[in-house]
Formats: sequence, structure tokens, C-alpha cells
Amino acid sequence: MKKVSIKDVAKEAGVSPTTVSYILNNNKNVSITPETRDRVLAAAEKLKYVPSQVAKTLGSSRVLGKTQSKMIGVVIPQTEDTAADAYIMLSNPFYSTFLSAVEYEMRRANYHVLVTGTNRGQSYIEVVKSRALDGVIIIGMYPSEDVEEYRRFNIPTVLVDCYGSSGEGFYSIRTDDRLGGYMATKYLLDMGHRSIAFVSGEIKEDGVNYMRYLGYLDALKEFGVKCDARLTFDGYVGFSYGAEAAETIARSNRRRKQKITAVFATSDITAIGLIKGLSENGLSVPDDISVMGFDDIDYAEMCVPGLTTVRQNIILKGHEAAKLIIKAMNGEEAASETIIPMQLVERSSVKKLEMHTEVT
Repeated sequence: MKKVSIKDVAKEAGVSPTTVSYILNNNKNVSITPETRDRVLAAAEKLKYVPSQVAKTLGSSRVLGKTQSKMIGVVIPQTEDTAADAYIMLSNPFYSTFLSAVEYEMRRANYHVLVTGTNRGQSYIEVVKSRALDGVIIIGMYPSEDVEEYRRFNIPTVLVDCYGSSGEGFYSIRTDDRLGGYMATKYLLDMGHRSIAFVSGEIKEDGVNYMRYLGYLDALKEFGVKCDARLTFDGYVGFSYGAEAAETIARSNRRRKQKITAVFATSDITAIGLIKGLSENGLSVPDDISVMGFDDIDYAEMCVPGLTTVRQNIILKGHEAAKLIIKAMNGEEAASETIIPMQLVERSSVKKLEMHTEVT
């Protein structure tokens, strides 16, 4: 049976969906006649409209015409078994930038934002059921057994940077991460590099790192460069792991005939850690080794040398995620999937190699 939406109530009452939203949310800042209010509430009762499945699940009496919780949740799943992952919201500027953009849009719409993490293996349903939320934005969710159960939970949900979990009941916003990985690697190849390391968080199927890894492989194949599994380093997303990977790469270069000349890191914060770690191991960026990032966080421009990277508009992603959840909560039509464009930003962390100097 199709769920009754605000649009259905609006059609029955002969008003706009926005007017229905104002009345059901008890918006005091809008002047609405008693007759219109009564007509909308009667239509909602007739159609048995329920603002959110959360109300029923929690045993709440979220009565039509009375205030909803006016709160949405932003859930950041902990995806890796590391101590560093426990502080992912603080350690990676991607999240603070994204959350700031979401909070700004939600505040303009008179909503509050609750930010929470989940422990690895913890059900999203468990998180949502414990809080009376009108909608949820989930970042980086991997496909799991409870996705279909969560879908039946019927709460407006926007998935950010998620693969394999979209479809009916969910809205999705992301970049084309495979294309982004290809763009980054192709740029290094165009600059004459052939021994290119790949440094990322955990490479898990249908995750962002996995998609960027596929793009890395696509570019290597296009240029006829054989993939060397020894050049793939997957640990966790963070400055510290970048520094750890740098030490391993420096040690490898001391014994390798074909030295690693460039590194593609799937996040800027990891790339910045690489630059620091390489310097501490006696390697200069870009003179001895080039480094490419992904995201274009503010620090990418501030670090020395400036980080060449693939820019995804993080602020735009946050704004659009917030606008999507507002539309979903109001029963308005919205695109089921939104792709945020990317662009390559050249700074000074990548050196062009002369082809005759390459080791083959």
C-alpha cells in the first residue's frame, strides 16, 4: 500500500504542499486562515496521513497539527577498526565542512541537527529508533543486511557517498568516485609517472575508496601500465596513516630498482600526512616524489607544497543533502540521485617527469 504523502493531503485539501507543511508543523510565522487549517487537518485525518514512521515506532503521539521533533540526524558510521576512526569527525576536515553546510541549511528551515556516529556493526535502525528524528542523512553507509529493514522503517533518508544501498525510499548524493580516481591517476600518468602508489582507507566493495581504486586501475589500463599490488596501501583515512604509508614507501624506494615516483591518496588529509612523512624520511615533494590528493579541503591550499588534488565541492554537497532531506520530509518531488561535479586543481605537489628519465 502506497504511503500517503503531503502531496496527497494537499490535493485532497485543495492547497499547496507547502501550506500543508506549515500547518502540520504548526509554523507560527505564517498566517493561515482557520478554515484552511481545518480543511487540511480534516484531509490528513481522512487519508490517515502520518508525518513519520518514527512516531509509530516510538509509540509517540505526534499528533497532526502539533509540532514535530524538528530534528534531523546526521549519522557517520565507523567503518574501520582503528582507534583513529573513533575521532573521524574531528580528524578529517571533510566532515566538519560538510556538517557546517548541512547545519546552515537546516537552521534556515527551523530544524535542529543531531550528529552521531555508530559503532562498527551497529544497526542504523537502532540509532534512529532511539531518537525521534524527522529525517536522517547517512554518510558512507556500506550495504548491509539491515538495509531492507531500514527501508521499511519509512523515515526520509538521504545517503551521502553510498553505493549499493540506493533505490526506492532513499535519496542519494555523491560524486562519481570512480571517475575521480581515474582523473587523479590519469593526471599523474600524463605528467610522465608510471610507478604510482595508491594510498587509501580500507578498500571495501561498494565503498568510496573501492570506487576510487577502480578509477586508478582504469587509468593504468588505459596507459598500458601493469598494476603492481605492492603499490597499494590501504589502512585508514587520516593524517597519521599517511605518515605511516610514507615511511613504508620511503623504505621501499631505498631497495627498489623501479622507484615509486608518485602517490595518489584518496583523501587530502591522508595526502598531507604523506607529505609530512616523506619529508621526515628524507624525500622532498615534488622533487623526489609527487603526491596527489582528493577532496580539496582548506588545508590542501595551505600546506607546503600546495597539494594538487581532485576537488569535490564539499559545501555544495552539504547544502544539497540538506535541501534533499527537507524535500523528502515535506513529501515534495526530488531527484533520487544527485551527482556533485569534480575538477582537478593543480598546485605544486606534482612534478612533470621527462620521459627519458623514467626507469622501465
